Amino acid sequence: MTTRQMSDGELAGQPAAYWTGVAYEALIAYTRARQAEKGYTQPQFWLLRNLSANDISPDGQGMTLAELREAMVSYIRPEDDLAAEAEVLVERGWLTRGTGNRLWLTEEGEQARVDLARNAPAIRAALHEGIDDADYVTTVKVLQRLIRNAGA
Repeated sequence: MTTRQMSDGELAGQPAAYWTGVAYEALIAYTRARQAEKGYTQPQFWLLRNLSANDISPDGQGMTLAELREAMVSYIRPEDDLAAEAEVLVERGWLTRGTGNRLWLTEEGEQARVDLARNAPAIRAALHEGIDDADYVTTVKVLQRLIRNAGA
């Protein structure tokens, strides 16, 4: 998308919802493309993280797909098919199914989670190129204030 250069005054009048939506879609697309190049999907990584006692899981206990969907409700996308993604991880030996159809992280899955997490710094660095940390912090604070002003 090419856009003409806007003045600061014009930018100040732009709708935040539009630009946050464009940014969200671009950032997700970029992140998912880099992950796909490495042979995994963002939902697969989230499954590993949510089942790991060394990451998001509070207790390392297995979870059903319904429990995983609930745990990921704030960031899962409508097109993400956790059942299909989990099946790929079961086939790779990174997850296993227990009683009650609970998914459990295997030792191989934990190692994969650690290995895949090593990709995040390079993705972050590419996305943050040309943006100093102070500007980034200011942007996040502005977004947080917009969210509070919107009542969330």
